[in-house]
Amino acid sequence: MHSGHLLLEEPIRMASILEPSRPNFFPAMTKIIGTLGPKSRSVEEISGCLKAGMSVARFDFSWGDAEYHQQTLDNLRDAIKQTRKLCAVMLDTVGPELQVVNKSEKSITLVADGLVTLTPHQDQEASNELLPINFAGLAKAVTKGDTIFVGQYLFTGSETTSVWLEVSEVKGNDVVCLIKNSATLAGSLFTLHVSQVHIALPTLLDKDKEIIRTWGVLNKIDFLSLSYTRHAEDVRRAREYLSKFGDLGQTHILAKIENVEGLNHFDEILKEADGIILSRGNLGIDLPPEKVFLFQKAALYKCNMAGKPAVITRVVDSMTDNLRPTRAEATDVANAVLDGTDAILLGAETLRGLYPIDTIRTVGRICFEAEKVFNQDLYFKKTVKYVGEPMTHLESIASSAVRTAIKVKASVIICFTSSGRAARLIAKYRPTMPVLSVVIPRLKSNQLKWSFTGAFEARQSLIVRGLFPLLADPRHPADSTNSGTNESVLKVALDYGKASGVIKSHDRVVVCQKLGDSAVVKIIELED
Repeated sequence: MHSGHLLLEEPIRMASILEPSRPNFFPAMTKIIGTLGPKSRSVEEISGCLKAGMSVARFDFSWGDAEYHQQTLDNLRDAIKQTRKLCAVMLDTVGPELQVVNKSEKSITLVADGLVTLTPHQDQEASNELLPINFAGLAKAVTKGDTIFVGQYLFTGSETTSVWLEVSEVKGNDVVCLIKNSATLAGSLFTLHVSQVHIALPTLLDKDKEIIRTWGVLNKIDFLSLSYTRHAEDVRRAREYLSKFGDLGQTHILAKIENVEGLNHFDEILKEADGIILSRGNLGIDLPPEKVFLFQKAALYKCNMAGKPAVITRVVDSMTDNLRPTRAEATDVANAVLDGTDAILLGAETLRGLYPIDTIRTVGRICFEAEKVFNQDLYFKKTVKYVGEPMTHLESIASSAVRTAIKVKASVIICFTSSGRAARLIAKYRPTMPVLSVVIPRLKSNQLKWSFTGAFEARQSLIVRGLFPLLADPRHPADSTNSGTNESVLKVALDYGKASGVIKSHDRVVVCQKLGDSAVVKIIELED
């Protein structure tokens, strides 16, 4: 895929930087998650997003009702049929998000050095002196000197649309705050964030459970983004709840780390979750600004070594209103790729942004360029050292497949898998070429009917860097020892690679598959 693989540690001709990149069937190894909403919900718009490189569609339930999101999802399915591009579905929970309620929707201007009172009495009118909030326990949670942030687009970093408050005193259930900067708040709901203070609300709210039980079950969601994950127990409870609903037992849980509490329990959360989302917007105001990059690098490293997908957010905020990112944002995306992120999550940029398709395309191009200078050799050695010896059988096969593919300069690695685990392990070693994950369906029964597994496993690889799924014909059993059957599945995978433009005549392909009780890695050299 990346024939001109470079290393930043080696001399690069400056003129070569200006050479145009050759287009690929896969726009980038790094995946892009797009949040669908007002500016990205028509079939035409979603089709454009899929063609530009979106592989996971996020549905954010902190706004909009189930009917609205269902219409958007139906449009997504139509777009998938039209474009023939696979796309996974992610449900993002509300969680213990605090909000200021502005029923009149009149703009509220707060002036620095003045006072404003936060009250749990939501029947009162919001004004520049009083802000009703949706949480009755705030007065018990905060103390004098605590910092509170309020804003409609609180986490964009704009200090004209968000306000910093300092708790001055607590009066009963009310909290009186000193206004630290002048700002104008507009809209019906503003987010409220209390810095480094525990909020006594469950991570999975009753509202979230209802959405999962209805919308989530109906649509067999691939991923649950668990907002405000603070402890490993949050993940366990969410998984226990999902397991009550048949197919949702297969749904992967991505723990969303949004505050210092989640940071302090990161290692335990990582062990329990299927992946991690670093919500840099919230983290950016819960942590000192100079500490955010350090947490990002440490968290991505831990996720990489655990072989679990890591996702980062808030990368090109300026593209919500502009056609180009800032230089700092473009560099930020590239550095996230070099740090090892699996996917970039776009929020406001695609939800309400003016250029959702262009944003996805731009982020994909930046990822592609960064991947060309990703030091795979150093990463591979570091991962092997971290895993240590003796390796498990599957880990040994996965690392051997990647090492072999790099040594023989293979154009692609093809992995046969039923659970997706083997393919994810190969992707963990970050090969420079794409990994085609051929998911072989398994026949299962719930005592009432027979069905095939495989669709979940195929779609869930769409969040893993470098992994591209292909669902095999169910007539080819996963545990087949019939060499003719295995060869026919391999032919389908090779034909797909050729049609995609990723495999050409005389290319070498590394194949990882199970033959009876043994897992084998073999090299195929294609003829004309």
